[in-house]
Amino acid sequence: MRNILISLCLLLTAALAHAGAYEDILIAANKDDTATVMNLVQRGMDVNSTDPSGTTLLMIAARNGNVPLLKSLLANRANVNRRNQHGDTALLLASLKPSLDAAKLLLENGADPNPPGWAPLHYSMISGSKEIAALLIAKGASVDARAPNGQTSLMLAVKQGKIELVQLLVEAKANKDLKDADGVTALGHARKMDHSDTIKYLQKVGAAG
Repeated sequence: MRNILISLCLLLTAALAHAGAYEDILIAANKDDTATVMNLVQRGMDVNSTDPSGTTLLMIAARNGNVPLLKSLLANRANVNRRNQHGDTALLLASLKPSLDAAKLLLENGADPNPPGWAPLHYSMISGSKEIAALLIAKGASVDARAPNGQTSLMLAVKQGKIELVQLLVEAKANKDLKDADGVTALGHARKMDHSDTIKYLQKVGAAG
């Protein structure tokens, strides 16, 4: 009986220690404390540890634009294309930040520019980053992929009033005449938003709607 009690105590102590380390590694990642995160990984914590929403350490680093932590996690074989409960990947979060250096590093390490659902290019429209959008397009991002709301990157750029992004997408051969679930084209969205410069540009390049 005494040996059983000792074993149970040891197991409980180990479980509590692991729970404490789990909390510590998430706190450190959110605080950009790269040294503490990597120290805990080297001591045995899973490099793909997640918070309750399934957001991994790599995603947290991408969301924060913490390139040194990204490099260290990737060097320790972090899963670059894992998704959280919201469908986000590290590249999606880097595109939303936006962090060009983080996006470059993730793409160099096999990040998928075309995941199903919301894609990094969609998020770059929301963040307004022409640099990340251009990078994603150069790496094979589909310019006409539809977001879950049925809208394309071009429609999202128009709604954001980002004419430089609209021009980038048109020059990348985005389909100007696609319609969303409500039958509205990119030009239709420009008219709804009363974005006069975008309206003029889309009319100039022959957009329908």
